[in-house]
Amino acid sequence: MQNVLVTGGAGFIGSNFIRYLLPSEPQIKIVNLDALTYAGSLENLTDVANEPRYTFVQGNICNEELVLSLLRQHRIDTVVHFAAESHVDRSISNPHQFIETNVVGTLSLLTACRRVWLEEKALPLAAVRFHHVSTDEVYGTLQPTDPAFSETTPYAPNSPYAASKASSDHLVRAYHHTYGLPVTITNCSNNYGPYQFPEKLIPLMLLNALTGQPLPIYGDGQQIRDWLYVSDHCEAIKLVITQGRSGETYNIGGNNQPANLEIVQELCALLDELVPDSPHCPHKSLIHYVADRPGHDRRYAIDIAKVKTEVGWEPRESLISGLRKTVNWYLANSEWIAKISQQKNYQQWLHKNYQQRGVQK
Repeated sequence: MQNVLVTGGAGFIGSNFIRYLLPSEPQIKIVNLDALTYAGSLENLTDVANEPRYTFVQGNICNEELVLSLLRQHRIDTVVHFAAESHVDRSISNPHQFIETNVVGTLSLLTACRRVWLEEKALPLAAVRFHHVSTDEVYGTLQPTDPAFSETTPYAPNSPYAASKASSDHLVRAYHHTYGLPVTITNCSNNYGPYQFPEKLIPLMLLNALTGQPLPIYGDGQQIRDWLYVSDHCEAIKLVITQGRSGETYNIGGNNQPANLEIVQELCALLDELVPDSPHCPHKSLIHYVADRPGHDRRYAIDIAKVKTEVGWEPRESLISGLRKTVNWYLANSEWIAKISQQKNYQQWLHKNYQQRGVQK
């Protein structure tokens, strides 16, 4: 990697990846292409904004001409594709936007890369790579005794979000097999950590608990997810790009599968310890149950044997150490929280998605 185009780099995982990559690879230059929709914010990148090896471009990945100009102008040899609509609840209420960004946007990127790298031969083929960041949700749901998802698990997406990501995965794979585009794909489990937009479970629960708001738990709270600390995910992506085999998919997980209710209870216990003077202690008293999400997948689990064997990666953070780091970061970054949580779009979504569900009897 020399000249890297990161799509969606102002979002949660993308911004963490940029912050991870710049100091670890001093020869790299990064161009961050982001449309700055509700979940992307330049507040996530204030510490690298003046770095001479970093360039921000506001734009949409569906704009193929813009992507072409960036590939040519910056002699991009690596595309790391994070840009996506990623929240299941929002996909249920507005699936069209997910198809536009996740499917059409991915096709736009692939087409531009094919033109510059394969047709114009701007760079040696051995020196380029298109890396697509995807999700374990493309595999559907697991029963309690089912084995964890592997790279050969059949796709069975159950939400509009998962279906859109499955479609984009298929497009990336097709561009490799049909045109010879050098690609890799990673399917990751649920990420958490600093700078995560507070519509997701962990930051939502933290922010609500700190302000004494209810902690809404879907259904019985026994949905099981594999939780992956974001810096571990960033390391895995870099290793797959630099050491993984072209055309291959690698599953990335955190090696733990607690129930959602257990996650929230652990967060409450950490807040009780770290903010003992809070008027809301014990924070678990704020937990209440709301109507479940339609078609809510019951269990995910990731088998990381392939990525561990082929590129030597496994997570560094345990669930407890990662959660503690996350809570400490949010406690230390109240200014970031204030700017993000005051967004009108975010407040409207909270009302629509949670308050209108009501308390589960």
